[in-house]
Amino acid sequence: MEARDPELKKELDATLQTRRELGEEYDSALVESFLEKVEQRVDTTVDRGVRRRLAEQQMAVARGARSPQPTDGWGERFGFGLVSLILAVPLTAVAAVNAGLAGLIVAWGGIVGVNAVASLHRFPHFGRGRDRRARDSDWED
Repeated sequence: MEARDPELKKELDATLQTRRELGEEYDSALVESFLEKVEQRVDTTVDRGVRRRLAEQQMAVARGARSPQPTDGWGERFGFGLVSLILAVPLTAVAAVNAGLAGLIVAWGGIVGVNAVASLHRFPHFGRGRDRRARDSDWED
């Protein structure tokens, strides 16, 4: 398996080596420390991508395009789901170690909630009923 981020792989290796040296009593602190580094890396990557897309949209508008292209594609949704699952593994471990079953339920509730909210932006009228034009057209029949 090829590491996509060699620096992050080095951090993981160092964390695992530290765990071997210190023992299981430091598991949660080591996992939290590694998760902070992963979160920082994800934030940096997402920020870079957002800035790039914003710049591309601004360039398209400046060149006279009618409107920026929508950015919600299959790859973006797949990437979000993949990142969510990857981060779910250590979050599950931390929650189970620190709070048992209750922590596990809360962690997975949060994971499911974040994914649900992210998917709802694709269906803005979901749960709000039909829009007004559709209701008004019923009376015209």
